[in-house]
Formats: sequence, structure tokens, C-alpha cells
Amino acid sequence: MPFPRLRPLAAVATTVALGVSGVALGSVPATAASADLMLGEVYGGGGNSGAAFTHDFVELVNRGTQPVSLAGLSLQYGAAGGFLGGGSSPGAGSLKVDLTGMVAPGKTFLVQLAAGSGNGAALPPPDQASTAVNLSGTNGKLALVRSTSVLACGNACANDPAVVDFLGYGSANDAEGQPAPATANATSSTRSPGPDTDVNATDFSTGAPTPTNASGTDPGPGDPLEHSIPQIQGLGHLSPDDTKLVKTKGVVSARKFDGYWLQDPTGDGNELTSDGIFVYTEASGAKPNVGQTVEVVGKVDEFRPRSATGPNLNLTELVNSKFTVLAETNDVPAPVLIGPGGREAPGQSTDSGPTTRSDIELPGAEFLPERDAVDFYEALEGMLIEVRDARVVAARNDFGELVVLPGGTVVPASTPSNGVLYAYGRPNSQRLTVDDEIIYQQMPVADVGDTLPGAVSGPLSYDFGMFRIFPTAVPTVRSGGLKKDVFSATPRTDEVTVATFNVENLDPKDPAEKFSRLAETIVDNLGAPDILGLEEVQDNTGAECPNGPSPSCTPDGIVAADQTLAKLVASISAAGGPTYAWREISPRNLTDGGEPTGNIRVAFLFRTDRGVRFVDRPGGSATSAVGVTKIRGKVALTQSPGRIDPTNAAWNSSRKPLAGEFTFRGQTLFVVANHFNSKGGDDSLMGRWQPQQRGSEAQRHQQARAVNAFVQSLLAVDSSARVVVLGDVNDFEFSETTALLEAGDALVDLPQELPAAERYSYVFEGNSQILDHILVSRSLMGVRKPGPWPPAPSPGTGIRAYQIVHVNAEFHDQVSDHDPQVVRLALHVRP
Repeated sequence: MPFPRLRPLAAVATTVALGVSGVALGSVPATAASADLMLGEVYGGGGNSGAAFTHDFVELVNRGTQPVSLAGLSLQYGAAGGFLGGGSSPGAGSLKVDLTGMVAPGKTFLVQLAAGSGNGAALPPPDQASTAVNLSGTNGKLALVRSTSVLACGNACANDPAVVDFLGYGSANDAEGQPAPATANATSSTRSPGPDTDVNATDFSTGAPTPTNASGTDPGPGDPLEHSIPQIQGLGHLSPDDTKLVKTKGVVSARKFDGYWLQDPTGDGNELTSDGIFVYTEASGAKPNVGQTVEVVGKVDEFRPRSATGPNLNLTELVNSKFTVLAETNDVPAPVLIGPGGREAPGQSTDSGPTTRSDIELPGAEFLPERDAVDFYEALEGMLIEVRDARVVAARNDFGELVVLPGGTVVPASTPSNGVLYAYGRPNSQRLTVDDEIIYQQMPVADVGDTLPGAVSGPLSYDFGMFRIFPTAVPTVRSGGLKKDVFSATPRTDEVTVATFNVENLDPKDPAEKFSRLAETIVDNLGAPDILGLEEVQDNTGAECPNGPSPSCTPDGIVAADQTLAKLVASISAAGGPTYAWREISPRNLTDGGEPTGNIRVAFLFRTDRGVRFVDRPGGSATSAVGVTKIRGKVALTQSPGRIDPTNAAWNSSRKPLAGEFTFRGQTLFVVANHFNSKGGDDSLMGRWQPQQRGSEAQRHQQARAVNAFVQSLLAVDSSARVVVLGDVNDFEFSETTALLEAGDALVDLPQELPAAERYSYVFEGNSQILDHILVSRSLMGVRKPGPWPPAPSPGTGIRAYQIVHVNAEFHDQVSDHDPQVVRLALHVRP
């Protein structure tokens, strides 16, 4: 589907010709080197795995108008944390090259250094060669020195008077100003064409090595590097040619509204480098036809979808390009089969490298496609791929996307409907999003458990934290027969049913169809529960500024939600259900998070026709805290409804829990409705930052402690108090958040009592998971007996039935993105 392209506003990098013709080469005394002699390029990955060239090299450049003799000068190298010369003390060691020869004005001088293990291309004929120095491919320091003696300046050599020029790169402990970025086996550190600022981080950048000897010249303005697509893609997440002008050719493999994909017809035979690339043209740009062989000249751009600094991975693209259709003909390359029988992504490892959070796109980062899924798919970026008989693990959404596993993929844990259960150690990293970017608005509907028979093929891309295939033809869908659940456990006269339901940003401006479908779900699928905790109820005007307050949109200040709730209650009655009563407390304007200006909150619906009564006690407000007291010797709330500790920082920009005191046939039941802090802002499983950090957890942990403390205060007054805590907790049944809610044996989390395969209420990016919970106090839980659960009705338990009612999360026609759940309770009263 077409999305706006958000591109960084960066200046286009250019290169400057260093060759100057018509200058006679006269002799220059070999005393002090000219101030115009500089380190031009340093490459240390020679011969290593993924190397561009077989040898390390240093390129010197003379930016002056007079030739410069190198006699009496040397290159001296030290490890990032060591000393120049490589000795154990300053002034010792032998890691140096005594230079000879002369550098002409405007020319370069290529010094070939040690070789690695033979990978890469041969260097141009060097102007001097030495095997005395083997540079690091990632981090180090190098000095051009007016002496052939090893300098004794220790770790403060950059400003030594004997130094002509100095480069510290990566984690070097010495540098001019700040060190230049680290390099990799396929990248070098190259001086920019601008003036020397004496700050390595400013003067040098990483990119594809461009060794040039005294007889050659660097590419001038408008002279592109002639590189194949695999060379442009390089080994790793970033192109070694980033920002450079390149010329390449390939076959047009696919096209969409704002560009086309180009693929090398033969490739380089290396599965670690991609043979394909996307050429961005904008919607109005010219595009060749699929199947044509074209030559393209364009700038290499690392484009990060959504935000130049955001958590998404970069896409390597060509921009500002021109193409020429060539006479030669080539077949469009066959798609690479992904899954059993083809190339299989690591199943349960997005990235298992360093244990501390890091940017996997930084130079020098590990790149192991055989171990890590983010690297596996990166090595296929822009290429045609296909999956066969794919299994749908997330239903098609309103954006024309669905998520699949390649057919035959075995996963550790599945749901009864053939979804995939998520756990921290099971990220389901073989999944792919199938996106309608090319077949815009033609993606067929599909539910979890359906299959896409045959082959689905197209170029591989990335956005919204997921690798995605853009099919070039409309897939077909074979139904898996998924049916919506019904909670059919009709309560007896001495039993009460309690439910939770996230109604997804409900406000009166929503279509009547949404209200009627919610009502039908509550009546027909949930059995019209006696008490219903609702999440995501918005105020009477909804999100009037959905992008937040701005000069062009002023919030209306309305916080009441009586019209929202009245419309829902009326819809329930029209669907054949009871006439519910409700209670809620409106938040202060713009304080409770959620969709901007929607003033989201939780609320209670309850059935007076079934004997449920709400105990109203005054005092509840947006900022007043509910407490616990005794009334006529029985535990009670000081306010009902009342908010739990609403001024606690745990609830900043988040929904506050609502506590209510209910009675049913003379028995008291305390219910707490919750909607904890969103998981928004957590690292993506398949994103730039690895390993994934779940930063949003910290606030949920504080919220869980606050709710648990409130429940503990009830139990401290009456250990047999009947308490139900429910709602959208935004965390998993195995999470610390849930454990904190249960702490002190105060509550039992009912999802954990279900068989593991049934523990899900939400599907996110193809992973089925629990976000919604019902927890009960021990007085309701009773004794947990072995065998099927819930047990048959008996005096020993208050839980008579419990079900997560799967009606939304796995279906394309969902009325909410969450599944509701219902528990049937016996309060030990006589009918």
C-alpha cells in the first residue's frame, strides 16, 4: 500500500577531481613535508571475509600545487587501544613503513600493505608496497610522520609536532578531535573533499574503498563508480557506496507506483550479498518495463522508512537516477524460494549477537545470515523471493497486509487455529508480511489458519519493523474454516458472569455498524455478561485532533463519555440484549494517553435485570484516590466508583484503573477495570536495535504494583474478599507485569490456568499472545485440582467457566483488535 515517503534532508555528497594537469614535477627538498600532504584513504579489511580488495592500503593525497617528496617520512600504525609502532611501550615496535618516492600535485600515492586470506579484488599497481603493517578492519590509528623513528608520544600523538597527519577510527584512543567512524571488511575511511578541519569524525567517512595510484585519478563530478548490484549492496546492512554516484545494470524484476526493482541477472554467487535493489523514482518519475535490461546511474541512498533516525532498518536504494534501456536481453531471475526446500530463515533468532542493546547497522557490527533472521533477510533485500503454500498467521488488515509462514515451516508452539504462540524466546522470526504495495487494494481477505496455495512471489522489502514481500500477482486463499467462538455457559441464578472487552477507541462518531457489531458480539458471543469492563471508551466527540493539538487543530475540551456509552447500551438493546446501566469517571482533559484528544477511559456496564447492583458512594473524581474501609463490619470502598491512586506517577499519560463495588444477591464483589501503559515504543523484534528492549515495561511494572497494593488493602481487611481484576494489561501471562499483579498470592491470573495453546487474545505481526487478563482473588479461585479446567461445579470453587472468546484477533472482519473474555463465578449464595 502506498505510504508517504519520509526522507532525510541531507545534502547530496559529491566528489572532487584531485588531478591537476600542466604542472611540472620539480624536485622538493625532503625536509618538512608540505601542509598539503594528507592521508586520503585508509583500508584495513584486505583479504578478509567479504573484503573488497586482497590487501590493506593507505592512499596519500597532495592537495597542493607543488610535488612533495616522501623521503624521511613514515606511516606508523597502532591498535585502537595500543601505541604507534605496536610495541608494549611508547616508542617501541615495528608497525611502520618508511616511505619513498614523490607525490605529484593534485595526485594520489597508493601504499599497499599486508594481505589477508585472499578474498577480494587485486589493488591497482601500488606506488609502494610493504608487508610490515596489517591494519585492523574496524578500529585503529595511523600517523603520517616526519621521521622514520617510532614516535614515543604514547596515546597523545595526534598533535605531536612530528605528525604530518593523523587518523583515529572506530574506538581509537587517540585522534584529531573525535575518531572517524569504524570501518568494516568492505569499507574504508575516506577523507571528504572539503577543507581539513582537524577533526577525524568530520573529515572522514566510511564507504566503498576506491584505491587510486599515482597514475590514476579519483572519480570526478558526474563520473560514477561502475559497480554491480551486489557490490552496491555489499556485506551488511548498509551499502559501502552510500551517498556515492554509481552506474550499474540489471533486469527490471518488478515495479510499483514510485519506483522499480533491478536485479543482476547472474548475481555474484554469494548468498551473503543481495543481487537486487530498489530504484526510487517518485510517482511521477519514468520507469522501465518489467523484463527490460537497463543501465542506471544514480545516487546510493540508505533510506529509513518512517523516520531518518527511527527504529526501522534502512533500505538500500538508488535515487536521483536515470536509466537507459539496453539492447541485450536477459530473463528475469527466478525467485529465491524461502522456506523448506529453499533458503530457511533462522526460526527463533532475530539477532543473538551482543547481549547489550546496539545498532546492528553500525560499521563493524556482526552480520551472520545463517544465525540471525534480520541478517538473513537483509541479504535478500530487493531480490525476487517466493513462498509456497504459505500459512496465514495474521489476518488481512485494512491496509492490505497479512502475515504468513512459508508452507511446511515447523514452529515450537501453535494455537488450535494454526496461529503461532509468542514467547520471549520464540520470536517466530521466519514470518513475512505479504503487502499489497504492487497489487494495490487487491489483497484478498484471509484469516489465521488459511493458506495461500501455490507460489506467492515478489521483491523483498521492509517497513514497520517487518520484512515484507510485495506479490506481483494477486494471491488466492484457501479457507482454514475458522469460526468465531461463543461463550455458551449460561449462568445459574446463583452465578454471575464477568467479562472484559477492549472496544478500540469507541466514540459516537464511529459508524453505526461498529456499534451494532460490538452489540452483537456482547449479546451473541459473550452471552450478555452480568458485569462488563470496557477499555478504550472515548469522550463524546472522540479524537477531534487525531495527530494531537496543533496550530491547525484546537482540542474542544470535552471529556464526558455519556453519549458514547448511551449509544452502545442502546445498540445492545437493539441487538436483543438487556438494557445495561453504566459507571465511569471522566479523566482530566488530555491526561490519560491513548489516541490524542480522545480522552480514553475504562468503564463498567452491568445488568440490573439479573440482580446486579452497583454500590454508589460519592467522592470519586479524576484525581481522588479510592480507599478501603469497613462499613457495618464489612470491607467496603470509600468511593464507588473510584480511581486507584490516580496522582501516582505510574499513571502519567496513561489510563487510570477504575474500582467498583457490586452486589449480587446480597454478596459483595469488587471489580477493578484496567488499561495499562501501551507497548508502543518498545524495540521491534526485527528492527535496527538488537536485542529488543521492552522499555515500556517499567511503567507497567509500577502500575501492577499499585493495583496489587490496592487488592492487598482489601484482603488485609477481609482475607476472603471477592475481587476480580480485569482489562487490557498490555503484557503477557509470563511477564513480570502479571507476576507483580499476582504478588503475595493476592490474585490468580486465569489465562495461565488454560492449556498453553489457548493463551492468546491478540495477534501482533503474526504472533498470537495474551494482552488481556482476568485475575481473581483466592477466595474465588478455591482449590486448583488436577484435570480439566475449569472443573465441574462444586462447593470447592467459585470458577464455573472461563473462556477467551476468539472473535476478533484472528479474523479479517474484526470489530476490535482484542478478543474479549468471560468468567462465570459462583459467589456461594443460594438461589
